[in-house]
Amino acid sequence: MASNNPLLEPFNTPFGVPPFAEIKLEHYKTGIEKLIEKSRNEIDTISNLEATPSFENTVVALERGGRDLDQAAEIFFNLNSAETSDEMQALANELSPMLTDFGNEIMQNTELFARVKAVYDNQSTLNLDKEDKMLLRKTYLGFVRSGANLNEDDKKKYSALSNELAMASLKFGENVLAETNSYELILENEADLKGLPEGAIDAAALSAEEKGHKGMWLFTLQAPSFLPFMEYAENRELREKMYKAYMSKAFKGDDQDNQEKVKAIVKLRYEMAQLLGYETYADYILEERMAEKPEKVKLFLNDLLEKALPKAKEEVEELKAYIKKLGDDIELERWDWAFYSQKLKNEKYQLDDEMLRPYFQMEKAVDGIFQVANKLYGLTFKKNKDIPVYHKDVQAYEVLDESGKHISVFYADFFPRPGKRGGAWMTSYRGQWKTDQDHRPVVSIVCNFTPPTESKPSLLTYNEVETLFHEFGHALHGMLADGKYNSLSGTSVYWDFVELPSQILENWLMEKECLDLFAIHYQTGESIPKDLIEKIKASSNYHEAYQTLRQISFGLMDMAWHSLTADNIDVADVAAFEQEAMKLTELFKPIPGICMSTQFSHIFQGGYAAGYYSYKWAEVLDADAFSVFKEKGIFDTETAKSFRDNILSKGGSEHPMELYKRFRGQEPSVEALLERSGLKSAL
Repeated sequence: MASNNPLLEPFNTPFGVPPFAEIKLEHYKTGIEKLIEKSRNEIDTISNLEATPSFENTVVALERGGRDLDQAAEIFFNLNSAETSDEMQALANELSPMLTDFGNEIMQNTELFARVKAVYDNQSTLNLDKEDKMLLRKTYLGFVRSGANLNEDDKKKYSALSNELAMASLKFGENVLAETNSYELILENEADLKGLPEGAIDAAALSAEEKGHKGMWLFTLQAPSFLPFMEYAENRELREKMYKAYMSKAFKGDDQDNQEKVKAIVKLRYEMAQLLGYETYADYILEERMAEKPEKVKLFLNDLLEKALPKAKEEVEELKAYIKKLGDDIELERWDWAFYSQKLKNEKYQLDDEMLRPYFQMEKAVDGIFQVANKLYGLTFKKNKDIPVYHKDVQAYEVLDESGKHISVFYADFFPRPGKRGGAWMTSYRGQWKTDQDHRPVVSIVCNFTPPTESKPSLLTYNEVETLFHEFGHALHGMLADGKYNSLSGTSVYWDFVELPSQILENWLMEKECLDLFAIHYQTGESIPKDLIEKIKASSNYHEAYQTLRQISFGLMDMAWHSLTADNIDVADVAAFEQEAMKLTELFKPIPGICMSTQFSHIFQGGYAAGYYSYKWAEVLDADAFSVFKEKGIFDTETAKSFRDNILSKGGSEHPMELYKRFRGQEPSVEALLERSGLKSAL
């Protein structure tokens, strides 16, 4: 008999994608409860098998089990990030502990672990290939790192802690989203708009009208509104107001304050790590990373800091001198940085964001990235209106390889809206794996780009196009997956390796051969002039040391929070702790009332805890890897094939350093990054 719950039936849709319109809010809880029961029966069957534990009947069976439950949870939590509501957030608070409990139940199942351990201990007698061995290792360590070796009391403690942590992280994210959505700067005086580009003014007028403030201008903390305001608004008091609003998110001592959440999350992580026998949470996390140990990460960040700091100080002094030259009698503050930095960039290179925007119409940029994927990997993207989407703004594509074979479904979701969290990310609605057939992935990128207005299409800044290329790089990692096991395929790699495919793709944006594919003036149809491309290249290292320092500061702060021990785990003052952790990178005096930690979703809600250094780490990899493309040609098919075969298609099937060396022929060198960043002279 039909269940009338689409989550409990095979999806009768093109390529088996989620039937979004059919899935109602009430389907999630009953569906997930029933799927937990189904998965529990699968686990019981594996645990109680009379047959001797083998790789197939235990490890592979476990890998293949729970697929429907994973799918339902993926749909729910993906939409909770991209298209949420108050009701959905309330439901997330019910479902999250339910799923955490079930996850702990599996990982602490004594009979199941005994079978996995028996296979792990006898692996030398088995005929396993590299991918099989990696699955076995990951499965075994997954149990150990989730408390399988603990006594019964400690298992209960671990479960309680992980449940509490899941809830605290969820609430942290809800508070940041609520704070971002609630702030509105409504301007009635046209003089306050001085300096702002026409596109930003039009968008603000449209936002105001939508909120019932016709004839006014509304600015928000969403990136497409906030960033142009900080770069171009001549009214310094309003820039200060916007900056402080942005940097004080979830730091106001009210119901949406995250200070206690930060302390709780850090303490819960520490206690879980302690239970498992690790000195700190960073030790626990880095055991399964390329970096291996906190000391190595700190050494890496401090080494970069040493190279970037002198140059960053020079950049600040140069900007101060420029302000003086302009005759502006002010002391440079953080809310002045973007404004004067943009002015100086324009003067030095005759280049600013608004000059480039007309060449970066969003639809053309998307077509451009598809052409890049076609030239490198032979992929074709066909828009398909029969594929269901979860919001009218989302575009769905069928992805085909050079022979016309189906490779993936690709969703693109580009514009801000109240139900979407800030930032940009790639995610999957289904991974890739092989049984008697190749199950292909369903991949999505979610961004918050400048939306169209009544008078203009969506025109992106250079940074937004860079973000598009970055997230599309992650998407390629998912789409080109070619592994046996879902948990090892696509982006299921060490966290400090996952940014290589995304960051390397950003390099193409600096190349004329790539820009000529899509950078066409939206009104005149002219290609981007050569001199503008030269200016992009010439200015590419503009304030690079300052930006490097900013990334290092976040990495150091992340490591400080997650390297706490019994002696200092009880942090009294979140802002003071943060300032101390970042003090070596500070180029401005501290501002009371602002805090990064309380809104730092990457590490307190996302997966970057003790891993934010990964962005800089992966820059070393991507600069080194791109040097091969530079040498052979950015669309050299042989190099692209090697990158696809050794990196993109392999996922986490082998240790990332082995994969990297197979592509590159050697370990990565920091030299390429220093050269690209203009920090070589700092050696």
